[in-house]
Amino acid sequence: MPWLQLKVETPPEQAEQYEDLLLAAGCAAVTYQDAEDNPIFEPELGTTPLWRKTVVTGLFAAEHDLQETLALLTEAQRSISTAATVDLPQFHAEILEDKDWEREWMESYHPMQFGKRLWVCPSWREAPDPGAVNLLLDPGLAFGTGTHPTTALCLEWLDAQDLEGQLIVDYGCGSGILGIAALLLGAKHVIAVDIDTQALTATRDNLARNHLTDDRLEAWLPESAPKAQADTLVANILAGPLVELAPTLEALVRPGGKILLSGLLADQAEAVSLAYQKWFDMETPVERDGWIRLTGSKR
Repeated sequence: MPWLQLKVETPPEQAEQYEDLLLAAGCAAVTYQDAEDNPIFEPELGTTPLWRKTVVTGLFAAEHDLQETLALLTEAQRSISTAATVDLPQFHAEILEDKDWEREWMESYHPMQFGKRLWVCPSWREAPDPGAVNLLLDPGLAFGTGTHPTTALCLEWLDAQDLEGQLIVDYGCGSGILGIAALLLGAKHVIAVDIDTQALTATRDNLARNHLTDDRLEAWLPESAPKAQADTLVANILAGPLVELAPTLEALVRPGGKILLSGLLADQAEAVSLAYQKWFDMETPVERDGWIRLTGSKR
Protein backbone atom coordinates (compact mmCIF):
# COMPACT_ATOMS: atom_id res chain seq x y z
CA MET A 1 0.00 0.00 0.00
CA PRO A 2 1.43 3.42 -0.92
CA TRP A 3 1.56 6.19 1.69
CA LEU A 4 0.99 9.93 1.65
CA GLN A 5 3.67 12.02 3.37
CA LEU A 6 3.12 15.66 4.39
CA LYS A 7 6.09 17.80 5.49
CA VAL A 8 6.32 21.25 7.03
CA GLU A 9 9.44 23.20 8.09
CA THR A 10 9.06 24.93 11.46
CA PRO A 11 11.09 26.64 14.18
CA PRO A 12 11.73 24.24 17.07
CA GLU A 13 9.32 25.95 19.47
CA GLN A 14 6.40 25.15 17.11
CA ALA A 15 7.36 21.57 16.21
CA GLU A 16 5.19 19.97 18.89
CA GLN A 17 2.16 22.05 17.86
CA TYR A 18 2.54 20.93 14.24
CA GLU A 19 2.87 17.36 15.45
CA ASP A 20 -0.47 17.77 17.23
CA LEU A 21 -2.06 19.17 14.04
CA LEU A 22 -0.87 16.23 11.95
CA LEU A 23 -2.07 13.71 14.49
CA ALA A 24 -5.46 15.44 14.69
CA ALA A 25 -5.70 15.21 10.89
CA GLY A 26 -5.34 11.43 11.12
CA CYS A 27 -1.67 10.69 10.38
CA ALA A 28 -0.26 7.33 11.43
CA ALA A 29 3.19 8.57 12.53
CA VAL A 30 5.18 11.79 12.99
CA THR A 31 8.95 12.25 12.65
CA TYR A 32 11.32 15.19 13.19
CA GLN A 33 14.32 15.88 10.93
CA ASP A 34 17.04 18.51 10.70
CA ALA A 35 16.46 20.85 7.74
CA GLU A 36 20.01 22.25 7.69
CA ASP A 37 22.38 19.41 8.66
CA ASN A 38 23.26 20.97 12.03
CA PRO A 39 23.77 17.94 14.30
CA ILE A 40 23.31 18.15 18.08
CA PHE A 41 26.22 16.15 19.48
CA GLU A 42 25.95 16.56 23.23
CA PRO A 43 22.60 17.75 24.60
CA GLU A 44 22.18 18.51 28.29
CA LEU A 45 20.86 15.65 30.39
CA GLY A 46 17.08 15.53 30.54
CA THR A 47 16.58 17.69 27.42
CA THR A 48 15.31 16.87 23.93
CA PRO A 49 16.68 19.73 21.80
CA LEU A 50 15.52 20.31 18.23
CA TRP A 51 17.27 21.99 15.32
CA ARG A 52 16.96 25.68 14.36
CA LYS A 53 14.88 24.57 11.38
CA THR A 54 13.00 21.34 12.00
CA VAL A 55 11.06 19.37 9.38
CA VAL A 56 7.95 17.76 10.87
CA THR A 57 6.64 14.91 8.73
CA GLY A 58 3.27 13.18 9.00
CA LEU A 59 2.65 9.81 7.37
CA PHE A 60 -0.90 9.19 6.15
CA ALA A 61 -2.62 6.19 4.60
CA ALA A 62 -3.06 6.65 0.84
CA GLU A 63 -6.86 6.80 1.05
CA HIS A 64 -6.67 10.20 2.75
CA ASP A 65 -7.97 12.92 0.44
CA LEU A 66 -4.91 15.14 -0.16
CA GLN A 67 -6.73 18.40 -0.90
CA GLU A 68 -9.13 17.99 1.99
CA THR A 69 -6.28 17.14 4.39
CA LEU A 70 -4.17 20.10 3.24
CA ALA A 71 -7.14 22.46 3.59
CA LEU A 72 -7.80 21.17 7.11
CA LEU A 73 -4.15 21.58 8.14
CA THR A 74 -3.81 25.05 6.58
CA GLU A 75 -6.89 26.28 8.41
CA ALA A 76 -5.90 24.67 11.71
CA GLN A 77 -2.32 25.98 11.65
CA ARG A 78 -3.58 29.56 12.09
CA SER A 79 -4.17 28.65 15.71
CA ILE A 80 -0.38 28.46 16.11
CA SER A 81 0.07 32.16 15.30
CA THR A 82 -2.43 34.86 16.18
CA ALA A 83 -0.61 37.48 14.10
CA ALA A 84 -2.38 37.82 10.74
CA THR A 85 0.75 39.20 9.08
CA VAL A 86 2.89 36.14 9.85
CA ASP A 87 3.70 33.99 6.80
CA LEU A 88 2.75 30.46 7.76
CA PRO A 89 4.96 27.62 6.53
CA GLN A 90 3.64 25.56 3.64
CA PHE A 91 2.89 21.84 3.74
CA HIS A 92 4.52 19.76 1.01
CA ALA A 93 3.05 16.45 -0.12
CA GLU A 94 4.88 13.34 -1.36
CA ILE A 95 3.68 9.88 -2.34
CA LEU A 96 5.77 7.00 -0.98
CA GLU A 97 5.75 4.01 -3.30
CA ASP A 98 4.63 0.64 -2.04
CA LYS A 99 7.67 -1.37 -0.87
CA ASP A 100 8.60 -4.17 1.45
CA TRP A 101 10.09 -1.69 3.93
CA GLU A 102 11.49 -4.35 6.24
CA ARG A 103 13.38 -5.92 3.35
CA GLU A 104 14.55 -2.48 2.17
CA TRP A 105 15.90 -1.79 5.65
CA MET A 106 17.62 -5.17 5.86
CA GLU A 107 19.24 -4.75 2.44
CA SER A 108 20.91 -1.51 3.56
CA TYR A 109 23.11 -3.30 6.12
CA HIS A 110 26.18 -5.19 4.90
CA PRO A 111 29.04 -7.02 6.62
CA MET A 112 31.89 -4.63 7.49
CA GLN A 113 35.54 -5.41 8.16
CA PHE A 114 37.53 -3.68 10.91
CA GLY A 115 41.27 -4.24 10.95
CA LYS A 116 42.65 -7.58 9.78
CA ARG A 117 40.57 -10.14 11.69
CA LEU A 118 37.23 -8.67 12.71
CA TRP A 119 33.97 -8.51 10.76
CA VAL A 120 30.61 -7.19 11.98
CA CYS A 121 27.78 -9.00 10.19
CA PRO A 122 23.98 -8.65 10.33
CA SER A 123 22.53 -11.98 11.43
CA TRP A 124 20.54 -12.37 8.19
CA ARG A 125 23.63 -12.19 5.94
CA GLU A 126 26.30 -14.80 5.39
CA ALA A 127 29.74 -13.92 6.72
CA PRO A 128 32.12 -13.11 3.83
CA ASP A 129 34.99 -14.94 5.56
CA PRO A 130 33.79 -17.83 7.76
CA GLY A 131 37.33 -18.21 9.13
CA ALA A 132 37.50 -14.61 10.39
CA VAL A 133 36.35 -13.27 13.76
CA ASN A 134 32.68 -12.65 12.92
CA LEU A 135 30.53 -10.59 15.28
CA LEU A 136 26.80 -10.97 14.62
CA LEU A 137 24.97 -7.73 15.35
CA ASP A 138 21.60 -6.42 14.23
CA PRO A 139 20.71 -2.71 14.35
CA GLY A 140 18.47 -2.04 17.33
CA LEU A 141 17.60 0.33 20.15
CA ALA A 142 21.13 0.79 21.49
CA PHE A 143 23.97 2.78 19.89
CA GLY A 144 26.77 0.89 18.16
CA THR A 145 26.64 -1.10 14.94
CA GLY A 146 30.01 -0.21 13.43
CA THR A 147 28.69 2.35 10.96
CA HIS A 148 29.69 5.39 13.05
CA PRO A 149 33.34 6.55 12.77
CA THR A 150 33.89 6.37 16.55
CA THR A 151 32.74 2.73 16.71
CA ALA A 152 34.86 1.87 13.68
CA LEU A 153 37.94 3.51 15.24
CA CYS A 154 37.44 1.52 18.45
CA LEU A 155 36.89 -1.80 16.66
CA GLU A 156 40.03 -1.33 14.56
CA TRP A 157 42.07 -0.62 17.67
CA LEU A 158 40.71 -3.70 19.46
CA ASP A 159 41.49 -5.84 16.41
CA ALA A 160 45.14 -4.73 16.59
CA GLN A 161 45.56 -5.60 20.29
CA ASP A 162 46.54 -8.84 22.01
CA LEU A 163 43.51 -9.26 24.26
CA GLU A 164 44.08 -12.90 25.13
CA GLY A 165 42.87 -13.63 28.66
CA GLN A 166 42.16 -9.99 29.49
CA LEU A 167 39.51 -8.44 31.74
CA ILE A 168 37.74 -5.69 29.78
CA VAL A 169 35.51 -2.88 31.07
CA ASP A 170 33.14 -1.50 28.39
CA TYR A 171 31.88 1.75 29.93
CA GLY A 172 28.85 3.10 28.09
CA CYS A 173 28.39 -0.23 26.34
CA GLY A 174 25.37 0.65 24.15
CA SER A 175 24.75 -2.44 22.00
CA GLY A 176 27.71 -4.21 23.61
CA ILE A 177 29.59 -4.22 20.32
CA LEU A 178 33.00 -3.32 21.78
CA GLY A 179 32.88 -5.71 24.73
CA ILE A 180 31.60 -8.59 22.61
CA ALA A 181 34.24 -7.88 19.95
CA ALA A 182 36.88 -8.05 22.71
CA LEU A 183 35.56 -11.46 23.82
CA LEU A 184 35.63 -12.80 20.28
CA LEU A 185 39.18 -11.45 19.92
CA GLY A 186 40.39 -13.41 22.94
CA ALA A 187 39.41 -11.50 26.09
CA LYS A 188 38.40 -13.67 29.04
CA HIS A 189 35.68 -11.54 30.67
CA VAL A 190 33.83 -8.24 30.13
CA ILE A 191 32.13 -5.91 32.59
CA ALA A 192 29.64 -3.83 30.57
CA VAL A 193 28.28 -0.62 32.10
CA ASP A 194 25.56 1.75 30.85
CA ILE A 195 23.07 4.23 32.30
CA ASP A 196 20.36 2.89 29.94
CA THR A 197 18.66 -0.38 30.88
CA GLN A 198 17.74 -0.90 27.21
CA ALA A 199 21.45 -0.88 26.41
CA LEU A 200 22.09 -3.56 29.03
CA THR A 201 19.28 -5.67 27.54
CA ALA A 202 20.67 -5.19 24.02
CA THR A 203 24.15 -6.17 25.21
CA ARG A 204 22.86 -9.41 26.76
CA ASP A 205 20.84 -10.19 23.61
CA ASN A 206 23.88 -9.64 21.39
CA LEU A 207 26.00 -11.81 23.68
CA ALA A 208 23.57 -14.69 23.13
CA ARG A 209 23.38 -13.96 19.39
CA ASN A 210 27.13 -14.56 19.23
CA HIS A 211 26.85 -17.89 21.09
CA LEU A 212 28.76 -16.59 24.11
CA THR A 213 27.75 -17.78 27.56
CA ASP A 214 26.37 -15.49 30.27
CA ASP A 215 29.40 -16.02 32.50
CA ARG A 216 31.63 -14.22 29.95
CA LEU A 217 29.94 -10.81 30.36
CA GLU A 218 28.29 -8.91 33.22
CA ALA A 219 25.98 -5.95 32.46
CA TRP A 220 25.52 -3.29 35.14
CA LEU A 221 24.15 0.16 35.81
CA PRO A 222 27.02 2.46 36.96
CA GLU A 223 25.98 2.61 40.60
CA SER A 224 25.96 -1.20 40.86
CA ALA A 225 29.02 -2.03 38.76
CA PRO A 226 31.88 -3.90 40.47
CA LYS A 227 35.13 -2.02 41.15
CA ALA A 228 37.27 -3.93 38.68
CA GLN A 229 40.93 -3.52 37.80
CA ALA A 230 40.69 -3.98 34.05
CA ASP A 231 43.50 -4.81 31.68
CA THR A 232 41.73 -2.61 29.11
CA LEU A 233 38.91 -0.11 29.53
CA VAL A 234 36.95 1.15 26.52
CA ALA A 235 34.58 4.12 26.68
CA ASN A 236 32.90 5.31 23.48
CA ILE A 237 30.60 7.98 24.89
CA LEU A 238 30.88 11.81 24.68
CA ALA A 239 33.52 14.39 25.55
CA GLY A 240 31.71 15.93 28.53
CA PRO A 241 31.07 12.63 30.34
CA LEU A 242 34.61 11.45 29.52
CA VAL A 243 36.10 14.47 31.30
CA GLU A 244 33.68 14.22 34.21
CA LEU A 245 34.25 10.48 34.61
CA ALA A 246 38.06 10.59 34.39
CA PRO A 247 38.65 9.73 38.10
CA THR A 248 36.03 6.98 37.95
CA LEU A 249 37.44 5.38 34.80
CA GLU A 250 41.05 5.71 35.97
CA ALA A 251 40.21 3.72 39.10
CA LEU A 252 38.91 0.85 36.95
CA VAL A 253 42.25 0.30 35.15
CA ARG A 254 45.18 -1.61 36.65
CA PRO A 255 48.71 -0.13 36.54
CA GLY A 256 50.09 -0.96 33.10
CA GLY A 257 46.57 -1.33 31.71
CA LYS A 258 45.25 0.49 28.65
CA ILE A 259 42.43 2.92 28.05
CA LEU A 260 40.52 3.57 24.83
CA LEU A 261 38.36 6.70 24.62
CA SER A 262 36.15 7.87 21.76
CA GLY A 263 32.91 9.68 20.98
CA LEU A 264 34.62 13.08 20.85
CA LEU A 265 35.19 15.64 18.13
CA ALA A 266 38.56 16.94 16.98
CA ASP A 267 38.29 20.21 18.93
CA GLN A 268 37.49 18.28 22.13
CA ALA A 269 40.50 15.95 22.01
CA GLU A 270 42.92 18.18 23.94
CA ALA A 271 40.57 18.73 26.88
CA VAL A 272 39.77 15.01 27.17
CA SER A 273 43.42 14.02 26.87
CA LEU A 274 44.43 16.52 29.57
CA ALA A 275 41.84 15.02 31.93
CA TYR A 276 43.62 11.64 31.75
CA GLN A 277 47.29 12.67 31.58
CA LYS A 278 47.55 12.65 35.37
CA TRP A 279 47.41 8.84 35.30
CA PHE A 280 48.03 7.77 31.68
CA ASP A 281 50.71 8.22 29.06
CA MET A 282 48.46 9.33 26.22
CA GLU A 283 49.25 8.46 22.62
CA THR A 284 48.77 10.57 19.49
CA PRO A 285 45.05 11.00 18.70
CA VAL A 286 43.65 9.26 15.63
CA GLU A 287 41.03 11.14 13.60
CA ARG A 288 38.37 10.02 11.14
CA ASP A 289 35.69 12.26 9.63
CA GLY A 290 36.19 14.80 12.41
CA TRP A 291 35.90 12.20 15.20
CA ILE A 292 38.77 11.23 17.51
CA ARG A 293 40.12 8.10 19.18
CA LEU A 294 42.38 8.51 22.21
CA THR A 295 44.44 5.71 23.78
CA GLY A 296 46.87 5.54 26.65
CA SER A 297 48.72 3.30 29.12
CA LYS A 298 48.40 3.71 32.88
CA ARG A 299 51.59 4.49 34.72
